[in-house]
Amino acid sequence: MPALQGRIQSAIDEFVDTGAETGLQVAVYRHGALVADAVAGIADTATGRRVTSATPFFSFSSGKTLTSLIAHVLVRTGAVGYDTPVVELWPEFGAHGKESTTLRHVLTHSAGVPAVPREIGPGDLTDRPRICAAIAAAEPLWRPGTATGYHSFTFGFLVGEIARRATGKPMRQLLHEWIAEPLNLAGELYFGVPGTDLPRLARLEDAAALPVTAPGSDAVLAPWEMQPTAAMGNSRDILQADIPSVGTFTARAVAAANAALLDGRLIDADQLAEVTAVAFEGTDQVFGNPARLALGYPLGRLGARPDESSTAFGWVGGGGSYVYADTATGLSFAMTKTRLTPHFGTAQRLADLTARIAA
Repeated sequence: MPALQGRIQSAIDEFVDTGAETGLQVAVYRHGALVADAVAGIADTATGRRVTSATPFFSFSSGKTLTSLIAHVLVRTGAVGYDTPVVELWPEFGAHGKESTTLRHVLTHSAGVPAVPREIGPGDLTDRPRICAAIAAAEPLWRPGTATGYHSFTFGFLVGEIARRATGKPMRQLLHEWIAEPLNLAGELYFGVPGTDLPRLARLEDAAALPVTAPGSDAVLAPWEMQPTAAMGNSRDILQADIPSVGTFTARAVAAANAALLDGRLIDADQLAEVTAVAFEGTDQVFGNPARLALGYPLGRLGARPDESSTAFGWVGGGGSYVYADTATGLSFAMTKTRLTPHFGTAQRLADLTARIAA
């Protein structure tokens, strides 16, 4: 679709030229074919290195796309089912009445443990055993399966520990073996970046000073769970750790992975229909917004009315990244960027542009 490639390229060039953004990637697949692959700007302002299609970007919650993909391939293998109790694989998780929690509850953010326990800080994210033990010992904020609330970092550790206990392998290895290698995407999808690949990455930057959370706030999530920072996304320790609620990837690779989900290369059509159906609706207990969830994804395209995008599913990432796919149109869209903004205006404009031209 030359028109789509040209319009996206013009839009991201404008974002960079006006100073709204520093560096971006946008990729779109349609029915399994790459129809747009556009880049603009600088990957690292310190060196002047330009963004290319092969430049990996650390992205915050849009990395949950890959976490959910692994969960669905895990179910496809038969090692676990969506309604398998977590305690069958992870007995310690049953503490304080969580024994009824299933993988379905985890994927719909209804497990009741949305926040990392407060004794855990961002510097502890690299210590998987400590975090998993703390989550297992936590008291749920609601009875599992009865409410939903955004599980910011706990989502990835929950899925990751279930997968690790089912297969004996960490998420970084499963991502490589189940997704990256079969789809020829090695070197562009990571949970934990090898040290030798760190120089290839884009370097994030903060768009503005972050708001200060008042002491004694009754927010469910700690400030660092809600406020993405360039310091976190550029940290060598964070980048190299297996933290499967965030990820490092190129736009074209994560879009290609979702394209493979849509066209049957990762799971079959029956499972895809189950994955993308409405699995939970309610008020998000963390943020208070209406939530409509499939298995592993919020439903709906960013900025669109529910009736316009009821077949779309995906993840935004703190700072403005966005990944989504749509079973009705066959579109798989991804946008990564260096500048962490407190809004999703860039992502919404590009997603709207893509949907309009591809209609």
